[in-house]
Amino acid sequence: MRVIAKSTLRDFWAIHQDCEDQLKAWFNEAEKANWESPAEIKLDYPSASVLPDNRVVFNIKGNTYRLVVKINYKFGLVWIRFIGTHAGYDKINAGTI
Repeated sequence: MRVIAKSTLRDFWAIHQDCEDQLKAWFNEAEKANWESPAEIKLDYPSASVLPDNRVVFNIKGNTYRLVVKINYKFGLVWIRFIGTHAGYDKINAGTI
């Protein structure tokens, strides 16, 4: 998969250094993945939440942080739509962000 954009994650972990290793691991795993469906993501990340419109929410660092992505399975693209604290996640609409 091609993740767009790593700089978003980098900017976030520059402020929240406690999740740098977890975000780097997620990025590396996503880049190597060839997800063709939400079911395949759930095999790798059982705690991920699958939302409508090809969006997936990943729990980062024991659910301290949330990562919302939108996936185009056909073209192998993952767009980072949101990375933030759990409290910040509660203030957004993950289905439309």
